[in-house]
Amino acid sequence: MTAPTLPKRQLQWRKWLLTGIMVLGLIWSIGITNANIGLFFKNFSQFTVIFTEMAHVDWSYAYYTIDPMIQTLKMAIIGTLIGSAVAFPYALLVSRNIVTNKIVVGIFRFVLNIVRTIPDLMLAALFVAIVGIGPVAGIFALAIFTFGMVGKLFYEAVETIDPGPLEALKAAGAGRIEMIRFAVLPQIANYFVSFVLYAFEINVRASTVLGYMGAGGIGIYLQQALSMFRYDRVGLIVLVIFAVVLVIDYISGKAREVLL
Repeated sequence: MTAPTLPKRQLQWRKWLLTGIMVLGLIWSIGITNANIGLFFKNFSQFTVIFTEMAHVDWSYAYYTIDPMIQTLKMAIIGTLIGSAVAFPYALLVSRNIVTNKIVVGIFRFVLNIVRTIPDLMLAALFVAIVGIGPVAGIFALAIFTFGMVGKLFYEAVETIDPGPLEALKAAGAGRIEMIRFAVLPQIANYFVSFVLYAFEINVRASTVLGYMGAGGIGIYLQQALSMFRYDRVGLIVLVIFAVVLVIDYISGKAREVLL
């Protein structure tokens, strides 16, 4: 016996009601934030002027973008590796099927959730204030950001593994290290590598924005070009970032397809 379905007319009323609530919410949010959407269209001509200047790329400046782009990639690689290396054992501590003490798991998950709530831009600004302008601040910011993201993804993957091998090793008297080595790692190793590659993709894009905050890399050159109104150089830097990110995303995507 099939369950009764609601009439189509009633479903349409709910759809229109939900749409009306969303529209009213949008109008209300615009009102309380004093957002002036008309200002964008009023100054649209300025946008076209800037875009036209960016389209006239200063190709002679391309040589000066090589080193900062390499520095940006180094920041992303080192930050990803450090954050992932710390996230790996930490994720095991917050997995309920590995650590059965609910208090310990709760405390470590609480710390992980706090780390995940901190935006990467705030981390970059904090480390720039601590260690000064340069790639070190960006590496620390990316490492903490990667730790929060990979740790979350990894412990969720650990908790979905087949419990059979774990129970068999536990019944045989194996220790916790042996259980992780022979029952957990074979099931989630590919997932962990995939998460690291995914984090690297995000960090390459994020490192350019962090550089704009003074955390090293090509973002600093982008900030300098914007401050000098050299939109021809801005256009070149954007093209370089776009090309590098596109290539990395393609390679990383293919690698993750092979792993999974």
